[in-house]
Amino acid sequence: MLSINSGERIRQKLSDGEIPIGIGVSFSDPAISELVAEAGYDFAWIDGEHGPFDLPAMLQHVMTLRGTDTASFIRVRQNDINVIKPVLDLAPTGIIVPQVQSATEAEAAVKACRYPPLGERGFGPRRGMHYGAITMAEYLERSASDPLIVIQVEHIQAVKKIDEILAVPGIDIICLGPNDLSGSLNKMGQFDDPEVAQAIDTVADKMRDSDVLFGVSTFYTEENFAYWIQRGVQWINLNTDASNLFSASRQVLNAARSSLT
Repeated sequence: MLSINSGERIRQKLSDGEIPIGIGVSFSDPAISELVAEAGYDFAWIDGEHGPFDLPAMLQHVMTLRGTDTASFIRVRQNDINVIKPVLDLAPTGIIVPQVQSATEAEAAVKACRYPPLGERGFGPRRGMHYGAITMAEYLERSASDPLIVIQVEHIQAVKKIDEILAVPGIDIICLGPNDLSGSLNKMGQFDDPEVAQAIDTVADKMRDSDVLFGVSTFYTEENFAYWIQRGVQWINLNTDASNLFSASRQVLNAARSSLT
């Protein structure tokens, strides 16, 4: 039986060394995730940190992606076991935990996502057990590695402690957040600044020697995409639904107006 969250394809891609490409979802309408799947993205980054999502809205997006080739990753609002717990019970493919700045915080995130003895997750599945179609034993076996756990490194303090964070068992992906990282250095968006570039390269260099996968959430240009591929990213979130909608809308409008002159 396939998993409830359509995670097989992206796990296989990661195992095969392919680079899954996702997009940030910030609109609450689940038709956006359906569109994302039709467009062929490998995963949707459902943004519960910044987007206008309550739990029912998140669930609609996750359910919409079931049976597609597009995995569902939910970024939670904060690294708190009681915030993470009900999101886990929606059974997404992955959980993205923002603003992790130390090994202690990374350990807390992992424990929040795993049942004892691996962690401290409270038991109350529904979708995860396929509503009763699989046994508790089978569910618990899957839950030892499901969902994927993505830890966001997006502060200079996390960069300084990256070795300690990488040593925490159970992390699947470290996702660099360039904007907040540059902001923590009071240089928001200044990715060419030597201090910001050095922080990024420090993480990239450490990831090359790690079994943890290296990810990033960033914007797309040909040059920026090449920049991150050269630094060894293995999982990449590009743009958002809003930025793509605006860009395409502006492009069509400008083209139409220019044809009238």
